[in-house]
Amino acid sequence: IRFYPTGEESLILLDGRHEFPFSFQLPQEPLVTSFSGKYGSIQYYVKAVLERPAAPDQTVQTELQVISHIDVSSPALLTPVLRSQEKMVGCWFFTSGPVSLSAKIERKGYCNGEAIPIYAEIENCSSRLIVPKAAIFQTQTYLASGKTKTFRQMVANVRGNHIASGSTDTWNGKTLKIPPVSPSILDCCIIRVEYSLAVYIHIPGAKKLMIEMPLVIGTIPCIGFSSRNSSITSQFSMDMSWLALTMPERPEAPPNYADVVSEEEFSRHVPAYPPPIDCEEQLCCPVFAYIQEFRFQPPPLYSEIDPHPTDVEEAQPVSFML
Repeated sequence: IRFYPTGEESLILLDGRHEFPFSFQLPQEPLVTSFSGKYGSIQYYVKAVLERPAAPDQTVQTELQVISHIDVSSPALLTPVLRSQEKMVGCWFFTSGPVSLSAKIERKGYCNGEAIPIYAEIENCSSRLIVPKAAIFQTQTYLASGKTKTFRQMVANVRGNHIASGSTDTWNGKTLKIPPVSPSILDCCIIRVEYSLAVYIHIPGAKKLMIEMPLVIGTIPCIGFSSRNSSITSQFSMDMSWLALTMPERPEAPPNYADVVSEEEFSRHVPAYPPPIDCEEQLCCPVFAYIQEFRFQPPPLYSEIDPHPTDVEEAQPVSFML
């Protein structure tokens, strides 16, 4: 068996197992993202051929996933998209009124796992009960031999509340999460994969009112979106840092009553201390209650009774909270 690891000279291999690490440089021109669809696919393989004298060649291959990156931070994908449309419900002289819809998304490009906030205004001037909905559609287009074939499917959807006749409804950022889907393929001459966000109104007994806004599913998240997430995450970590504080093994005892009053006052009053508390048995509440800021336990109540009441007023119990 002869092996050409460097392409310069042959190497004769003895019987046994031999392993040779190798690397392969992909072409400089952009490659289309790997994709497997309804009527076609884009696949890449690494193929190895073992040439043997006086014997058929032995071939093995393994699939290689290639991703052509799309940065959704590009200016073209950061522009908002707005659409509006109105439909008259009914026909001829039996119209019941119009249904109007306007919808907007903040940008055109998103990545897998992101939630798209949808802003919409729906006005129902008809006599029917309507339901607003939104969905993400994937459209696969195949081109070969001058012919075109298209396959369209829904990949995610969300539903709003019913809107009665004469009422309106507003979506202030209703979210629709993007599921794991293939990135958009826009630069291939035989297969195209495109996405759109459709906001539509289901009208009983009539065709639905629909507006579609183009979407591009990329691979590199928006810089502003990532930085905002990072700042929120760091802020959350900072705010929750108190969870790392540990509770002392035994809370410190309250201060002595004699330490917070004068000697004269202490000699005139005899404090009635409560029985001692076993801290280990009393600490049964959740650990989150013991934050480091409150590690000094409050002192007990002290009740004082003057054994010699004056003639001016009758002696009353006095409570001190330290």
